[in-house]
Amino acid sequence: MQKIEKLLQKRAAELLAEGTVERVLAWQAGEFFYDNTPAAVSSADECDKLVYNEFCPANLCKYLIETSHAGKKTAVFLKPCDTYGVNQLLKDNRIKRELVYAIGTPCSGMLDIKKIKAAGAKGIISVSVDGDEVVVNTAYGEKRLVKADVLLNKCLMCKGAAYKIADEELAEPLPVPQFTGDKFAKVKEIEAMSPEERFSFWQSELSKCIRCNACRDICPACSCEQCIFDKPDTPVAGKAYADEVEEQMYHIIRAFHVAGRCTGCGECARVCPQGIHLELLNMKFMKDINSFFGQYQAGADSETPAPQVSFKQNDPEANSAVEGRAQHV
Repeated sequence: MQKIEKLLQKRAAELLAEGTVERVLAWQAGEFFYDNTPAAVSSADECDKLVYNEFCPANLCKYLIETSHAGKKTAVFLKPCDTYGVNQLLKDNRIKRELVYAIGTPCSGMLDIKKIKAAGAKGIISVSVDGDEVVVNTAYGEKRLVKADVLLNKCLMCKGAAYKIADEELAEPLPVPQFTGDKFAKVKEIEAMSPEERFSFWQSELSKCIRCNACRDICPACSCEQCIFDKPDTPVAGKAYADEVEEQMYHIIRAFHVAGRCTGCGECARVCPQGIHLELLNMKFMKDINSFFGQYQAGADSETPAPQVSFKQNDPEANSAVEGRAQHV
């Protein structure tokens, strides 16, 4: 990753110095080595602060809305999974293609510091990757962990190393986590619950919400010009927890709004400070869409309309769709 980091710094500086772009979106060091944060730089002299390693999980594409509105051509470094979000923003007409310079950035999976700590690593000084292992240097010595065991949950369902949009690729692709299971397995477990068990599960999950809006702010599909939850003339504007119905409806409404446009990037669950499994709610909608309309992956390209906004003669009738889903209600 150090080699890729150097290439990233070099390419960012070149694009700015040449005037190809006015701004670059990448990552910079955070307060801790495992807490890298998004970075926006506008001069070549700033590019040496950019970083890239296994602790750069943030999807940067949402920032392109602001740069497009400002009319600034922006280079953005994108991991393969991030490119789906850019396509979705283009499809939703939230960004302008001519103002985006997409740079495919190789990724072999991002690490989860919480899992590393849970594996017994204490007094962590640094973390590095050695093949299929993660080397954790601590105040008490070295600890080696299986890399697959400490990847972010979203990386365990990697979509592959292919970029769905890229003006150039920074380096050769890296081996990505191989997912061979059923990505809807946990959704099916919840579907198999009784109505009472399912209600209890979601009540337990959503009751943790503090309405920080992090899930909304990071989501490439949640990109309305003015969010319903920000409108000053509505009783839910910017409100934290008020009652059970309100906290549940916030997430249910958001899930309905992004249905058919959620790319499955997993950022909503990653940034949630309360650890709510929001990805399961969105994946339920994805599963139903696949079941009713055929296989569909939001963000796979920037042109194909979502099933809900297109029509085919073999689309299921509303009543049959409801009847077919009744067993899971």
